[in-house]
Amino acid sequence: MTKTKHEVVIAGGAPTGLMPTYVLGLQEVDRTQAKLVGGKGANLGELSRIEGLRVPAGFCVTTAAFQRIMGEAPSIGELLDRLSLLAADDRDGIRELSGELRRIIEATTIPEDLQAALTRALSRLGADDAYAVRSSATAEDLPGASFAGQQDTYLNVRGTQAILKHVRRCWASLFSERAVTYRIQHAFDHRKVHMAVVVQKMVFPQAAGILFTADPVTSNRKVASIEAGFGLGEALVAGLAQADRYKVRDGQIIEKAIATKALATCALAEGGTEEQAIEPGRQNEQVLTDAQVLQLERLGRQIEGHFGHPQDIEWCLADDAFHIVQSRPITTVYPIPEANDRGNHVYISVGHQQMMTDAMKPLGLSFFQLIAGGPMLAAGGRLFVDTTQQLASPASRDAFLNLLERSDPLIKDALVAIIERGDFIQQLADEPSASHPGPGKQAMARFDAQVEDDPAIVAELIERSQTALAELKRDIRTKTGTDLFEFILEDIPRFKKLMFGPQNMGVIMAGMNAAWWINEKMMTWLGEKNVADTLSQSVANNITSEMGLALLDVADVIRPYPAVVAHLQQVKHDGFLDELVELDGGTEARDAIRAYLDKYGMRCAGEIDITRARWSEKPTTLVPLILSNIKNFEPHAGARKFAQGRQEALQHAQALLERLRQLPDGEQKASEAQRMIDRLRNFSGYREYPKYSIINRHFVYKQALLQEAERLVQADVIADAEDIDYLTFAELRELVRTHQLDDQVISRRKAEHELHKKLTPPRVITSDGEIMAAAYKRADLPTGAIVGLPVSSGVVEGRARVLLDMAEADLEAGDILVTTFTDPSWTPLFVSIKGLVTEVGGMMTHGAVIAREYGLPAVVSVEHATKLIRDGQRIRVHGTDGYVEILT
Repeated sequence: MTKTKHEVVIAGGAPTGLMPTYVLGLQEVDRTQAKLVGGKGANLGELSRIEGLRVPAGFCVTTAAFQRIMGEAPSIGELLDRLSLLAADDRDGIRELSGELRRIIEATTIPEDLQAALTRALSRLGADDAYAVRSSATAEDLPGASFAGQQDTYLNVRGTQAILKHVRRCWASLFSERAVTYRIQHAFDHRKVHMAVVVQKMVFPQAAGILFTADPVTSNRKVASIEAGFGLGEALVAGLAQADRYKVRDGQIIEKAIATKALATCALAEGGTEEQAIEPGRQNEQVLTDAQVLQLERLGRQIEGHFGHPQDIEWCLADDAFHIVQSRPITTVYPIPEANDRGNHVYISVGHQQMMTDAMKPLGLSFFQLIAGGPMLAAGGRLFVDTTQQLASPASRDAFLNLLERSDPLIKDALVAIIERGDFIQQLADEPSASHPGPGKQAMARFDAQVEDDPAIVAELIERSQTALAELKRDIRTKTGTDLFEFILEDIPRFKKLMFGPQNMGVIMAGMNAAWWINEKMMTWLGEKNVADTLSQSVANNITSEMGLALLDVADVIRPYPAVVAHLQQVKHDGFLDELVELDGGTEARDAIRAYLDKYGMRCAGEIDITRARWSEKPTTLVPLILSNIKNFEPHAGARKFAQGRQEALQHAQALLERLRQLPDGEQKASEAQRMIDRLRNFSGYREYPKYSIINRHFVYKQALLQEAERLVQADVIADAEDIDYLTFAELRELVRTHQLDDQVISRRKAEHELHKKLTPPRVITSDGEIMAAAYKRADLPTGAIVGLPVSSGVVEGRARVLLDMAEADLEAGDILVTTFTDPSWTPLFVSIKGLVTEVGGMMTHGAVIAREYGLPAVVSVEHATKLIRDGQRIRVHGTDGYVEILT
């Protein structure tokens, strides 16, 4: 007979009538039924279907039973209402309400029909046997939130009444303090999370433990990691006992660490468990034989293959046979970029080069792929470049690694480790192909040779870009529907040709090569480090540094009007600009902010993601920065700051030239240096302009796509215009054409994005999923120094301001900014600080360029800087030598 969702099934027996489903045998459950049996129950049911796998027999008490119990006590609804109003840090409130809910649930009598269903299920399996009673919530073991350890498990429970009691305790454990706090922190609605209970025959193992089918340290999918201890696994989970550790790759044990095991959790004859001391003679025995380790790894690969994702598996060894008591997805391993072939590949992070390591939404990812200069692969909401070809060819490898030495030494170190291992990348003897040119000095020189020493070239390129932008704004207005998408697809190659053409790239490389030449020659000739940093201050045509100084000018307009300043201090919504006109000086303030937004309003934090809200869309983002400028600076600070930097650079240049003239062949050296200094100051500022131009076009495209989104909302195709953020560009084009969308796509993508936000993207990852560790090779540092990459010279001391969100900036003059990364949108903060430390970045990333132009000592690529340095500590930044000292 076919079951309906309204029939009750008694542990595999026949349906007894139309009523809610209270009990399901494990063999009747699969992974699609998490709403009915919770995450643990669904996974166990799926495991029980795998041929050859031993899963202890049992059944699930479904969420229908839990909902029935919750409805038995009217006071529960009122308590849930109060609980939903609490914040995660309200520990007293959580303790009081969760405790009351648990008491009510544990005291509630199980209705007779439900109790009868449970009793029948037990009698079929053996009422006198021992059981494990496990909580199984509908929000646990999800890809985005495992909820591991948030609810309770009870082992060796004997007798029908004891089992019923522990089922109630499992229901009540949904409202433990830790579970309630976790749900609040992760924005799970208490009313939408339900509890099922798994009741399974107890296994009394000689050993138990955990198997990870991907190495939890390196994320390598080909390395399985096993932890094993004597007795039940509870002592390991609770951290009371040490475990043996084994690692297996390709059918061979590659690592083995045998622990001293003093304690084991053992079952008691009368029920329950206790920790018992292991006799001294067994404490250093290997828990599993080598053959058992390999057998367990094979079982893990079978389970992983069934679920299609790396698994965290709980196992028991009883009578020399393995029993699987749980398997859940490993939520912390980073996804692998997908290659076109099955060979070995090495990928490096685009985000670390772009100073934006946040997860991007699908539309943002696909758009950046369209405009990128080469192929990029998406994984975990980030983009990666396959570098295998460059690393395999000797002709391109050295030049590629030399470039990385300057831009991101940690990426270089990780790649060198892969190369030196000798077992992953197949070495080629040929030159790099035309489609994969090595980005070395020859290519740079080729671009550089296209540029004459004429600063007018930069002005011409900027004018050309502005003209192209005006044409885009004009032409796109007439495009709607699929015509809009075709127009964008035709426009992007034209723009790429403009931005990545020889003259454009030549100007950028001319500035970069001049900086490298100056640093190398001045160190050789004069023994002075990083000279180009000082010479780069206040160069011409740097649109990003101009943006920071321009916001100082906005502050100058607003500063004389106290009523406007007071109003800005209370601003809560983005429509505040129109309110300003009611105040004395409000019209002037509004016009100044709008003029700023007209030029820079397309920018925002994480701006390479087209889905991010721009300053023009969310102008409140700028308010704290404007207020900080009003507080920290005197009028005309922007002009003074620029003039001071320019004077310091020119004076330093003259001093260098004078010293060079005193050397042998001094006039020739000085002449060469003068030419390179001129190149640096004429061309290096343009380094920032292509990014500005890209973001401008992004915003024009975005506005047009949002108009299409509004049409989709009006046609009831999507619920909200921002839903398009969770579709790729191609998917959105198809949706506009067909008006057909799977209802689950948007919700699934939103859940995936939430998971991606929690992942830490690696600098380097292989096609095995291995995240390559890297370190700076420095032995000349003071004790306790935190090492990084020097990108802007000087030494400065000050208060560390650790910021993860620019909107939370509350800077005082002289603070040192410590953050994960800074893209161009952070530049307005740079005028207030006197030093910079970031976890991500390289010599030519935007934060480094602006730090040099503003004369701020800066150290970037400092791993875990925001954790190692506490907000408010006094630190010393060594921007010349690349390290940070914590002083207090």
